[in-house]
Amino acid sequence: MIYFKGVKKEYPQGSVALEEVTISINAGEFVSVVGHSGAGKTTLVKLIIAEEEPTEGTVMFESLDVNRLSGRDLTRLRRRIGTVFQDFKLLPNKTAFENISFAMEAAGKSDEEIAADVPHVLDLVNLLELKDHFPGQLSGGEKQRLAIARAIINQPEIIVADEPTGNLDPISTYEIVQILKKINELGTTIILTTHNRGVVDSIGKRVITLEKGRVVRDDKDGRYMI
Repeated sequence: MIYFKGVKKEYPQGSVALEEVTISINAGEFVSVVGHSGAGKTTLVKLIIAEEEPTEGTVMFESLDVNRLSGRDLTRLRRRIGTVFQDFKLLPNKTAFENISFAMEAAGKSDEEIAADVPHVLDLVNLLELKDHFPGQLSGGEKQRLAIARAIINQPEIIVADEPTGNLDPISTYEIVQILKKINELGTTIILTTHNRGVVDSIGKRVITLEKGRVVRDDKDGRYMI
């Protein structure tokens, strides 16, 4: 599904974020990408969603070179990928329901679809009773569950979660991991970046370890080995 072939990412000031990265991620996998701060995890995510371009090598989504897509085709590609970030990126002046419905409106969904689907996904992340709350009224864990609901509402094939538990307490972290595992069991590919050993070990799935921009381990049923 996603292929990195000989990928290098060097920034203008000369710092190299990724070097000679060649990996493939198959449909339905749950992949944890681990490494210390500065190892290249976030750069890897940005390359997947074509927010950054590789200095060398290619990033493929199925048969598509993501950096050769037109603006319209790139928009279509990004709709196939849901994103979740450490800082939530919620709209502060919209309720939980409205944050999700806004994503559906942007994808051209009808009012009928919104009315039917938003309560369902809020229930999936245990936020249905808080549907009229604004982000400022939610805890950190609740905000992240809302961000996940927004990411999955348009049924993407992939969820890319960049340090989604980085600012959360252990209980909220556990809840987020359980939701991501449930989404994966329903068939969605999950790519999770984290430096949390407990998160990685509790998932027990494939682990790719980055060190100074290079892949140093790729274990099918891995654990946090740094």
